[in-house]
Amino acid sequence: MAEHKSPLDWLVKPSTRKFRAEGKRTDGYSFFDWLHGYVYGRWPYLYIAIGVGEHPLAKLIARLYSFYRKLHPSSSDPSPKRRPPYQLDPAVPTQTTADGYHGKVVTLEAATQLVTINEPIRLPDLEQVIPYVRARDIVLQNPDHIVALECPCRSARQNPCLPMDVCLVVGEPFASFVAEHHPEKIRWISSAEAVDILKAEEERGHVHHAFFKDAMLGRFYAICNCCSCCCGAMHAHQTGTPMLASSGYVSQVDESLCIGCETCASVCQFGAIRVANYISQVDEQLCMGCGACVSHCEQEALSLRRAPEKGEPLEIIRLLEQAAR
Repeated sequence: MAEHKSPLDWLVKPSTRKFRAEGKRTDGYSFFDWLHGYVYGRWPYLYIAIGVGEHPLAKLIARLYSFYRKLHPSSSDPSPKRRPPYQLDPAVPTQTTADGYHGKVVTLEAATQLVTINEPIRLPDLEQVIPYVRARDIVLQNPDHIVALECPCRSARQNPCLPMDVCLVVGEPFASFVAEHHPEKIRWISSAEAVDILKAEEERGHVHHAFFKDAMLGRFYAICNCCSCCCGAMHAHQTGTPMLASSGYVSQVDESLCIGCETCASVCQFGAIRVANYISQVDEQLCMGCGACVSHCEQEALSLRRAPEKGEPLEIIRLLEQAAR
């Protein structure tokens, strides 16, 4: 006998129900958080196009949001127990859009770890790694479920960088939700294929960001491979909204090996390197420690060094080992 289905069952996709069920199990995650997450995941291309100002509705939405903030000035004020122990810059107020949507710069090695982990992971409240008020958990369910999605940021641009399918949605319920709602813009990939995408983007000089969002259950959900010309988060970061956290490393130059070829300066997405007197110089304030300059230096004159003042690296293996102690 066929199972009776209500009209709602026909309208609501299985991945949506799983997303809602996971939201109910997540502490502090309200229905409105879930609704925000649904809109973000269901219509990411519209959402991002408005966010980066490439959609006709962008100015209207900005005005409405500004009006709302004036009416509810404390609506995004973080609770004391969720306030981070430090900020990237004391001059930057805690109350920013970055509290809910931001990326952590990761090296190729760290990004590779995130897409090759083969066991469920639960690492909540990573204050020292993700220095924001909200969305700093790593909860990986079915971590081998990976979708390559056409990048919403690149799709919003008139002349985007290619290829398009370089956003990696990792784990459940996110991978299935995106796949079920955007079948024409995704492909399911293996961990090995994900690593190939990361390596190819590294060769193009693009930056790996592990993205977190409050509306996406307050956790890590994707790795994006970003360029400064297309990425909305990088644009926001460069114009004063701290939407990106450093990898925890900075680039350093071995002057005895540097020949001043300017390759590193041309590949740096953060404008942190310049060449003076035939020697590369790194602005450590601007450097986010992505490592693109290191991998492109044929002279091997550049390397990354730990910079504790920039926060802790997001290196999943090391974090798991620390959690097990």
